[in-house]
Amino acid sequence: MIRARVLTKAYTQGEVQTMALNGVNLDVKEGEFVAVMGPSGCGKTTLLNLLGLIDTPTSGRYDFLGTDVSRLPERRRFYLRKENIGFVFQSFNLIDELTVSENIELPLLYHRVSSGERKKHLDTMLERLALVPLRSSFPRQLSGGQQQRAAVARAVIARPRLILADEPTGNLDSLNGNEVMNLLAELNEEGTAVIMVTHSSEYAAYSNRVVNLFDGRVVSEHIRGKRHGNELFENRRP
Repeated sequence: MIRARVLTKAYTQGEVQTMALNGVNLDVKEGEFVAVMGPSGCGKTTLLNLLGLIDTPTSGRYDFLGTDVSRLPERRRFYLRKENIGFVFQSFNLIDELTVSENIELPLLYHRVSSGERKKHLDTMLERLALVPLRSSFPRQLSGGQQQRAAVARAVIARPRLILADEPTGNLDSLNGNEVMNLLAELNEEGTAVIMVTHSSEYAAYSNRVVNLFDGRVVSEHIRGKRHGNELFENRRP
């Protein structure tokens, strides 16, 4: 699904250049659950933005679903993003002026799904995420956990092949955090690939593989035997 080779991302301000990513190599298979960890400022969110086709690398090659997307025009990138990727953000990013139902339904409108099909998918998603009583509520009326459940529903209602989650539990208490992680794990077991940025080793244990970043580089990878299971082996990079 994903093949990144020697990806770099540099930001220039005046005469100062900051290297956010420095020669990252990464492969992600269909249906894999990968956790990306590392200290603040190590390049985790930058990597997620590149993988999600929100940003472009300064150099290197990124193949997504067999296509080199490193230098694709924005229109083509938008199409690939819309058709294949769902995003879950730490800050929820729900639209305040829309109800829970309207927020969740939005991706189906972008996909030009018929009204009948939209209603069917929406009802299923509201039921699955225990949001039926809140369908007419606005984001400001919800708790943090409820907002994040709505954000997850919006990310997956169009059945993307890949979910990118940037600290999806960062603003939640442990109960709601565990609930969101269980949802992501269920979706992954149904075949959706998940790449999640997290600071929590507990939540990283939901993944099949943990990738550690430091100073914009991949410094190690830990491949797990099974979710919450024992680690099989460690492939440590210099």
